[in-house]
Amino acid sequence: MKFSRYFSLVLFLVLCAAWTPVGASVGSKQSKPWRALHLLDYNSDSALDALGQNLENLAKQGINVIILEVDYNFAFKSHPELRRGTNPITRDGARRFAALCRKLNIRLIPEFQSLGHQSWKAETFPLLSVYPAFDLTPGAFPNNEGLYCREWDPLNPEVWRIVFQLMDEIIDAFRAGAFHVGMDEIFLLGSELSPSTKGKDSGVLFAKSVNEIYAHLVRQRHVEMVMWGDRLIDGKKYDFGEWEASTNGTAAAIDLIPKDIIVCPWHYEPRGDYPSIPMLIDKGFRVLPAGWKDLEATKALIEFTRLHADPKLLGYMFTTWGVKKDALVDFPPLVEGLKLLRDERRPLP
Repeated sequence: MKFSRYFSLVLFLVLCAAWTPVGASVGSKQSKPWRALHLLDYNSDSALDALGQNLENLAKQGINVIILEVDYNFAFKSHPELRRGTNPITRDGARRFAALCRKLNIRLIPEFQSLGHQSWKAETFPLLSVYPAFDLTPGAFPNNEGLYCREWDPLNPEVWRIVFQLMDEIIDAFRAGAFHVGMDEIFLLGSELSPSTKGKDSGVLFAKSVNEIYAHLVRQRHVEMVMWGDRLIDGKKYDFGEWEASTNGTAAAIDLIPKDIIVCPWHYEPRGDYPSIPMLIDKGFRVLPAGWKDLEATKALIEFTRLHADPKLLGYMFTTWGVKKDALVDFPPLVEGLKLLRDERRPLP
């Protein structure tokens, strides 16, 4: 009986992976190559207004996509108990910032970290602090010691009911046509410390989580879905380690999820080869590679994308973890990377 249920779940996931919505395109809704900038810690209306002062400069440099990590830093009406901070982003503040982005032809994509990244250091974020029963490993890791980040329980349907309400509010406030769902650095699925998933296949569990979100965002809300790519890369096959790739079985989900998801593999170290990019393209995904603070790594990743130009390779994303706000427009990988991408003597991805 257990095998029968497992086989039925896998069959369902395979059908989900093969399903493509009517009218869906393997191309992008944005015709120009993406020059994307990932931002976080802009957690209030005033912070967004200050960021707005830099938008014209960023647009002139070539940025045409901003991925803004919002998470719980929003004045939710459906669940005010899940607001983080005393002065979170309001609907009016989001609308104001979104309007400025549109004026400057910058596509704005809000992000809500899903499944993982539900804590950082000693702080547990609102969903699991307000609803501890939603924790994937309840009672484990007191004070978050010995833990990277907490994760929510994807087998608890009440989690999805609440999370989708939060996502809906963010989508509506920013009038978003695409939504980034995070999904990176998942380590606890199938853990011995997880009562609901102990001993279960982490690849199937991860695929089920992706497909739950996809069904809501793409099928119901008709927005594009964007996610990080590290959990879909087999770390036992590709030498990226356990962070940029998965060594705990989640990579098997790659064949169990829809192919019109935009996948963002992040690689922060200089390498001569980034096989994850052609692998994801060959699987049928649109791909947006991401780099970080190492200038030589940024150059190497951009050069690699030039050598593997493909209609499904959307462009390039700059991430800014730890970059001070007043140093953003002068962030060396951003400045030099955009120069390299503007070099008209070479083909662009």
